[in-house]
Amino acid sequence: MTSMFRSLAEPNYRKWFGGALVSNTGTWMQRTAQDWIVLTQLTDEDATALGICMALQLGPQLVLFPVAGSLADRFQRRRLLLITQILLGSMGLILFTLTVTGVIALWHVYLLALALGIVATVDAPARQAFVSELVGERLLTNAVSLNSASFNSARMLGPAVAGVLTAAAGASTVFLLSGLAFAATVSVLLSLDRSTLHSPAAHLRRGPGRGVMGGFRYLRTRPDILVVLAVLFVVSTFGINFSIYTATMARVEFGRDAGAFGLLNSVLAVGSLSGALLAARRDRPRLRVIFWGAGAFGAACAAASVMPDYWTFALMLTTIGLSAITMLTSANAYVQSTTPAGVRGRVMSIYTAVLLGGAPLGAPFAGWIADLLGPRAALGVGAASGAVGFLIGVLWMVSAKNMRVHYVRRSRRFIRLSYDGRKRRGEPA
Repeated sequence: MTSMFRSLAEPNYRKWFGGALVSNTGTWMQRTAQDWIVLTQLTDEDATALGICMALQLGPQLVLFPVAGSLADRFQRRRLLLITQILLGSMGLILFTLTVTGVIALWHVYLLALALGIVATVDAPARQAFVSELVGERLLTNAVSLNSASFNSARMLGPAVAGVLTAAAGASTVFLLSGLAFAATVSVLLSLDRSTLHSPAAHLRRGPGRGVMGGFRYLRTRPDILVVLAVLFVVSTFGINFSIYTATMARVEFGRDAGAFGLLNSVLAVGSLSGALLAARRDRPRLRVIFWGAGAFGAACAAASVMPDYWTFALMLTTIGLSAITMLTSANAYVQSTTPAGVRGRVMSIYTAVLLGGAPLGAPFAGWIADLLGPRAALGVGAASGAVGFLIGVLWMVSAKNMRVHYVRRSRRFIRLSYDGRKRRGEPA
């Protein structure tokens, strides 16, 4: 097993990787078909409506994330994921029923997007923290990167399949297949060898800083994670609005059909997959990679905004995907691998809220800019977000250049930050 794929030596993780690939492919098929019918069937190419749909899907992160993280740390994550995966699959089947009967309306999509957002808010921290139970701390960084590779493989395959099926058989077929795809993850969760899971002991499940707000109290001791979250908030809110970029550029700027829209999403995912696999080769994540990734994302968006035709724009999307996933995968691995297991669910719920919770502001804003000034201007906003994120990171690295993260393994795990030789002890796991 090469170093890039070393986590796959764990049988439980192999099963999870395969099941997640199938369910993530279904998720991207559903998202692609949903975005397309909102833009072309339920509205008259209204990018703002598309942004509202994204906001409703991601907005619950802003309200429910403390509770979701507490649930992920308090209860068995495998059981929690069984519930959320069944509910997420049901959303696709409901969309299928509404579409095939011809009664679907825009408010149906809005309502289901909100319901999906609520369930996904609970699912996300449990799913991310569950990875450490599958592989243990030693392989965590590699497993996080391979998860990202799986996600982006699905992102590459799903939109392309959805585009072809939408054009050939209609969106209802896509929604049916996407709903059924979640059965793969449910089957995996039921078949895992629970005796080999690296579950935290019962007395550690609440971790440092007990209760719903424990994640916030822990982060007060981790300025390095706080600056990572600041960079992610800026870039994800105002830059990572890929559905709006690809849909409006394909339809409005280049006058292409559903198949061409799906192809753009797949091309974007090619770059993302490359970035995830490169991240899997690294022994440990580094802060500077996160900040450089933000800067490269901004530069790629700026270049894409001036591409003269469909194919040159598609080519630049690979660079956008590569830089974005380098930043995101490095940030995810850094936060998870330097956070104690008992508080990891709550910290990752905050991470997910920062990453996705800005959508109620950023997605409608990107859609509004695309409607008012054109899709190229929306990409310009993405370029600016990358530049700001890079600047935040550089300024922090200059001001905290003597900071180091130290790992001390004892009967309990500590993480210490030192500044100019002075050490601050973090929370025990």
